[in-house]
Amino acid sequence: MRSRGRGGPFGSRERTAERVAQALERIATALRSDAWGESRARGLTPTQAQILGYLRFRGPRGARVSEVAEALAVRAATASESTDALVRKGLVRKARVSEDGRARLVLLTAAGRREADRLAGWPEFLLRAVRALPEAEQAAFLRVLLKTIRELQRAGRIPVSRMCVTCTYFRPYAHPDPKAPHHCAFVDAPFGDGLLRVECQDHQPASAEQAEANWKRFVRAG
Repeated sequence: MRSRGRGGPFGSRERTAERVAQALERIATALRSDAWGESRARGLTPTQAQILGYLRFRGPRGARVSEVAEALAVRAATASESTDALVRKGLVRKARVSEDGRARLVLLTAAGRREADRLAGWPEFLLRAVRALPEAEQAAFLRVLLKTIRELQRAGRIPVSRMCVTCTYFRPYAHPDPKAPHHCAFVDAPFGDGLLRVECQDHQPASAEQAEANWKRFVRAG
């Protein structure tokens, strides 16, 4: 049988990467469709719903419009327009920043917090699909996704998130237990791949040197 390229009849490593990207795009399409449907049903645009979710994560600290734009990877004008719409709907309010009279913090109102809580659940169809995987595969999948996210962040394609692997408290493979090899210095406790966080409120960015050293150890040892 004739080979179809260097990788044989089933394709090369490059073709595998293409199939992975295609599979992720299928998942992204399902998520976009669900987000549109859910937000529309609640009288919100997907961007407005994302803003509520981000402010829920930020808690009482709130966020500046520039921070909202950066976190959601949208233009400042888009973040500003969506925030103003949420103000009109009574879901957020703006407050002055003490050190800069011109800047404004965006904060959830009580109604906005309730709405954000209602929107906070992950799409049930996606949770069911992931939960159907064995626990070990869920942890391995999370690890692969974190690696992918980091590469996208380094390429400037998505905002930097508060992941364990970029945190000053993260100690990869500090323990011999294969089920809980990592250590979080913030809570002083070991944990495994299945508990690696993508967003953590206690995250403190590691220095460039520490982050690089931790990442190399995380990838090499795993």
